Amino acid sequence: MPLVLRIALTHLRARTRQTLVSLLGVATGVGFSIAMAALMQGSQLDFINKIIDATPHITVKDEFRHPDEQPAARRFPDAAVAIVGAKPTEELRGIKGARRKLAILEDQPDLAVSPVLRGQVVIRYFGKDEAAAIAGIEPDRHRRVSQLAGDIREGRLDDLHAAANGLIVGDGLARKLGAKLGDTVTVSSPVGVVFKMKIVALFHTGVISLDEGEVYALLKKVQVLQDRQNVINRLYVKTGDVYGAFARARDIEARFGYLAESWDEANQDILEALQVRNVIMYTVVAAILLVAGMGIFNVVSTITFEKLRDIAILKSMGFSERDIRWIFVLQGLIAGTAGSILGWGLGFGLCRIMEGIEFKVRFATEMTQLPLYYSPWHYLIATVFAVTAAALAAFFPARRAARVDPVEIIRGAA
Repeated sequence: MPLVLRIALTHLRARTRQTLVSLLGVATGVGFSIAMAALMQGSQLDFINKIIDATPHITVKDEFRHPDEQPAARRFPDAAVAIVGAKPTEELRGIKGARRKLAILEDQPDLAVSPVLRGQVVIRYFGKDEAAAIAGIEPDRHRRVSQLAGDIREGRLDDLHAAANGLIVGDGLARKLGAKLGDTVTVSSPVGVVFKMKIVALFHTGVISLDEGEVYALLKKVQVLQDRQNVINRLYVKTGDVYGAFARARDIEARFGYLAESWDEANQDILEALQVRNVIMYTVVAAILLVAGMGIFNVVSTITFEKLRDIAILKSMGFSERDIRWIFVLQGLIAGTAGSILGWGLGFGLCRIMEGIEFKVRFATEMTQLPLYYSPWHYLIATVFAVTAAALAAFFPARRAARVDPVEIIRGAA
């Protein structure tokens, strides 16, 4: 064992109580940082996964990112007068040439596509009315782009073909209506078309807005219900690389002209809020570890003050300033490393305790227990930060110790 390391260990053992307090401070900081990182990243990934599972990777809509200018504005671009009250020509909404665009997208091996007609309806059951968004789908295609088939708790997706007017309803909406599997409800559209439809399946995604406000039926039935025969206003696209959906959506939009929105663009506000939350979390963790570093600073400073005579003797024996600095910096590194190792156990234990807590929260999504994400990076980052803070806390007392003049110290002691 190098001599400077043996001296550093001897100094730490000489002040056992203060050393233990410093170790516990570092362990607490590292442990809580690991637990908080696991909780924050786990909840973020859980939320993102639920969004990805419940919504298509890319949605092509019958909208445009930049609406066309009015004909009068194009005709007189530099007119000195304002054009007021210009009314656009009434056009039937929907994606023009949807089937051709569907075939073009399906020819790409890493894409799955499903045509959809979305609209609004009012569902009535025994005097209760609830507004909902209805999606007309083709089950065989839709199961390739959506987790709907796996989210169904009662019934099956293919049961849409079994009933004359089958309807798949979210379990939250069914509770609001007081309806159950097999019941017949009245569905009316804004154009005045009314259908009697049978609930053939109930689904649960964990996303409250979908479970309480979304229903599904066959595409042809919804086209009749909305009085929009052969109209498709959505193309749901699933990509092979979910995190490359944004770039792929831009390519599709550039090719077809219609608005193509990826899942992360649609939820941009939420994702930005999660990033802000992560910044706040790491700031709090950094503050905890800095406080732990101050404890190490206190210990090393005290040892430096008490060991001035020893330092003078070491320098008179030939130890260089560099050796003296290393003796005290090593004390900080040892405390930081040992405290980090203790913090690993504390952090893992906190994660196991939080993992066992069961509760029920309903906000944007449902949670029954805290979602945690175990990653070695959490341990590594916390350890690097803690050891760095400990080394910096020890460096300043070490630099002061290295500058001690042995002649003055020994003469003063004499």
